[in-house]
Amino acid sequence: MKTPVKFIKRQAPILGAAMLGSALTLGAFSLLPIGPQVVTLERAIEGPTAITKSVGLGGTADLVGPDFSSVASKVTPAVVHIRSQYGAPMREERGNRGGGQDPFGDLFGGPQGPQFFFGEPPRQAQPQESSGSGVIMSADGYIITNNHVIDNAKEIEVILSDNRSYKAKVIGTDPSTDLAVLQIKDSNLPHLAFGNSDATKVGQWVLAVGNPFNLTSTVTAGVVSAKGRNIRIIKDQAALESFIQTDAAVNPGNSGGALVNLYGDLVGINTAITSQTGSFAGYAFAIPSRLAEKVVEDLIKYGVVQRGFLGISIKDLDAKRANELDLDIREGVVVDSVNKNSAAEAAGIKKLDVIVKADGKTIKDVAELQETIGRHRPGEKVPVIVVRGGKEVALSVTLKNREGSTETVKPKSTSSIDQLGVEFADLDAKELKKMGLTGGVKVKKIKPGIIMKETDMKEGFVITKLDKKTVNNVKELEDALKTKKEGVLVEGQYPDYPGRYFFGFGMP
Repeated sequence: MKTPVKFIKRQAPILGAAMLGSALTLGAFSLLPIGPQVVTLERAIEGPTAITKSVGLGGTADLVGPDFSSVASKVTPAVVHIRSQYGAPMREERGNRGGGQDPFGDLFGGPQGPQFFFGEPPRQAQPQESSGSGVIMSADGYIITNNHVIDNAKEIEVILSDNRSYKAKVIGTDPSTDLAVLQIKDSNLPHLAFGNSDATKVGQWVLAVGNPFNLTSTVTAGVVSAKGRNIRIIKDQAALESFIQTDAAVNPGNSGGALVNLYGDLVGINTAITSQTGSFAGYAFAIPSRLAEKVVEDLIKYGVVQRGFLGISIKDLDAKRANELDLDIREGVVVDSVNKNSAAEAAGIKKLDVIVKADGKTIKDVAELQETIGRHRPGEKVPVIVVRGGKEVALSVTLKNREGSTETVKPKSTSSIDQLGVEFADLDAKELKKMGLTGGVKVKKIKPGIIMKETDMKEGFVITKLDKKTVNNVKELEDALKTKKEGVLVEGQYPDYPGRYFFGFGMP
């Protein structure tokens, strides 16, 4: 059975289940024999690797283990609780038109779970809310978190460990790494410094700090289990994954929180877990700090990430491919193809070259190469070593942006309509006649955005009214939407389903 991988974004219903699970655990624990109390007697070693020597009151045995209290006290004030609020979705209700829900709606290509309603629209539901974590990076209030924690949020609240609350502004987002930068207005805030994730080794102790299940300022400990993990969870065309894997307990609500070493340096941003239940099962994943630091710098300085690209298709080198290429090495990245006019082509990289080193770093797999190149901007030169014909060849690559130039990329202006994530189209005469309409706007395509997040609207839906005012074409609809600052209500119908439908959503 394939274990699902999930972003660790907290949803409100989880807390009740977590509380029940905790109660059952405590009840079972109370049935166990009570052993001798343990009292801390002395600290044997000072510093980040301090251990505590303890002795039981009922015996003379010593218990020796790590003491993370000084690290926890340093890190906790800089980790915040983030609450994201979304516009209240309109919950459509199906009228009883001779039998309730159509059992064949999903099987025959209709909109999934369409809701029929006749008469006045139903009352709007309460706004939806989710929560996660974030890390303060500077005294003037810049905060790093996961993009999925705040994506399409109408309002974002940041709560510090001392319960101070702020409204946050989104400085920038990067879906390809699932990172975002927020800012709150204050000064002299506690903050963490970025550590060197490259220096973090498998087997080293790390702490995860965040707000799982709405339990604020929670600290858990574990070790680095692996590095350079690509678990294919980020759904973006230019997704960049090279996670640090840890067994520190991480649960929904930890998203965007800190993974720190025993000096309290930020080495990762907790992002995802693998689990069959939705809760921690021993595997958690964090974005490495070296990559996160570069993304943050770009978002603050440019408003968009400046990412360099080689312009190649690549695969991991395995034993089978190494034998086919008659190579003695078993680690690296095989170049499957080189794009025309790309940085790789200009540098002389060829098909079937095996990249074994980039920017002075040994490259074992695709995730490692993507992370290494992803730390650089267009126009920067990166030394690359490839194995070609059994011999190493040293090359210098001047990276380009996705458009194929070395220029700085400027942020795309996103209108409020673009953020809805919908492509509209006018109805032709045949469609109008079939539906018995004189005007309307067809929802041609739905992409990630507000509509997808806040409603169950499906492609093909025809909008006939916006806030009870008739709309006849795309221009009328878009002109009306541009004037809206709060929630709106659209009314319409599906071509092959009777009845009216209502969808409510918030404008950005």
